[in-house]
Amino acid sequence: MIGVVPAPRTVIEAFLPFEGEVGLGLVYDTANAAGVGDQPLRLAIRRMAAAGEVIQTGRGRGGSLALTGRGRERLLRDRLGLRLAFAQDAGEAPWDGCWRLLAFSVQEDERSVRDTLRRRLLDAGAAPLTPGLYVSPHDLTGMLDEPAQLIRATARELDVRGVTAPLAVAERLWPAGPIAGGYAAVEPVIAEPAADPLVQQLRLAEALERAIRDDPLIPLELRDSPWAPARIRRAWLAAWNESSDGRLYRGWLD
Repeated sequence: MIGVVPAPRTVIEAFLPFEGEVGLGLVYDTANAAGVGDQPLRLAIRRMAAAGEVIQTGRGRGGSLALTGRGRERLLRDRLGLRLAFAQDAGEAPWDGCWRLLAFSVQEDERSVRDTLRRRLLDAGAAPLTPGLYVSPHDLTGMLDEPAQLIRATARELDVRGVTAPLAVAERLWPAGPIAGGYAAVEPVIAEPAADPLVQQLRLAEALERAIRDDPLIPLELRDSPWAPARIRRAWLAAWNESSDGRLYRGWLD
């Protein structure tokens, strides 16, 4: 039995449709089957409701849950990265050869704003070049909410402390080893599926989410070939399609 237990939030988000609602009885029962207890699930729902991401109607297993506009925007933003990963793996999103530079346009004394920008840039996969200056091989416009607070530029060449070759730059800024190592837990989940298809999908979702969380999704042109995470994601997608019956993450790969 694979020891991957999905996070309560993973279970909740898996069932939430973009439109409409889901009965909490199914959510609780599937969470329990996957090893998630009622109390952690209730706590996750409360936190998501407090953040304005979901609305709960009714109580306990007899209630239902629906996304708010804010929650829908958050999930859409999260899924941009997933769609990019699969597009890159399929050869449908080649690198255009441009580096995107992003700098803060925020006063030095606005520390909380600067900290928020820094965190969101890092979460989007950008790497720091100097304090306040970040770089990415991707256009991160859709991943960031603060376009007016950023100064942007595009460069065809990048010199990082004397390193100029694109693959070497990528390795300097986004070392491959830790990223590839993060996918080690995905393959066992694929190889030993759970008997319950819904539980298996939750385990697959949790394993990939953990791996992709710290993956900046550098274009394959900037990695040595073969790139193990791409191979594992392709195997993951095949396993997901085989186990999916359309009840979880409806539309998330569209």
